[in-house]
Amino acid sequence: MLKTRALFFVVVLFALPQFAHAALQINESVTINGDLNVTSALSKGSGSFVIDHPLDPKNKLLYHSFVESPEVKNVYVGRATLDENGKATISLPSYFLPLNKDFRYFATPIGEGMPDLYLSVGVKPRFFGLFGTPLFEIAGGAPRGEVSWMVTGVRHDPYILANPIVPEVQKGSGAPYAQSMYVHPALYATSTRQK
Repeated sequence: MLKTRALFFVVVLFALPQFAHAALQINESVTINGDLNVTSALSKGSGSFVIDHPLDPKNKLLYHSFVESPEVKNVYVGRATLDENGKATISLPSYFLPLNKDFRYFATPIGEGMPDLYLSVGVKPRFFGLFGTPLFEIAGGAPRGEVSWMVTGVRHDPYILANPIVPEVQKGSGAPYAQSMYVHPALYATSTRQK
């Protein structure tokens, strides 16, 4: 049976029509029991992780969906304890600044209201704003209060600049689907991929 499947994939690989825009098309489920590395773009209709359910691993699975965005965002989260002046300095990974731009900041007090909480210093290098581990500062909170924080950034590394993700594209030349072809035809009341 494995030989037949392997032969099928080889036949599919070399027998695709010219309009297909794909080197390999698989129309059945595939399970990979190992790592999968994709060095270029990955496009999908939906996505999730699936694991044995933490509360009932023998009988249940747990699915979670991905967080998606039209921007190529990176997300960094954490918790901080404010000092006696209601301030906190949060360090980010050393690669944060070369990887990201267009930062967005979010902070939520934990356990008590802090109506005066604010971002006092945006992300900058630690030493004189010129070099060192990137950091940002939160102020205006309750002394010794707890804060949950999140910072997002839009990727601007060399790979994404050379290979940007364009959220909306016309079907046709250069796209994975020709005009009038559906990614999921059954969802649009048509029985074939051609309209």
